Amino acid sequence: MARGEEEKVKRILTDPRLSAIKAMLEKDHAIDCLFLLYMGRGKWKEAKEFMRENGLTLSDGTFRARMMEIERLGFAEAKRIDPLKRYYVKTKSGEKLARLLLELFDRLE
Repeated sequence: MARGEEEKVKRILTDPRLSAIKAMLEKDHAIDCLFLLYMGRGKWKEAKEFMRENGLTLSDGTFRARMMEIERLGFAEAKRIDPLKRYYVKTKSGEKLARLLLELFDRLE
């Protein structure tokens, strides 16, 4: 491995923002939630419907926890439906991250 690449890895592991993104991506269903946001399914009902239609599972609690973390990192924005309910929309950086993840998986095929 080249020295420059080692420095990149070190930066990802030690930079507060990058390590927070890495930690979020490591969590259960984080990438699922990023893709749901990308597709405009940031409301629990729409997310649950999409996951069920595709034979996948995602609990309400996990969805909410991931979305709040994704929002904290600036990849989503919460919109209020009523005092208790929210839905999430992607930000420009959230769209960029989802596109990069799609490209990553494309290249792995």
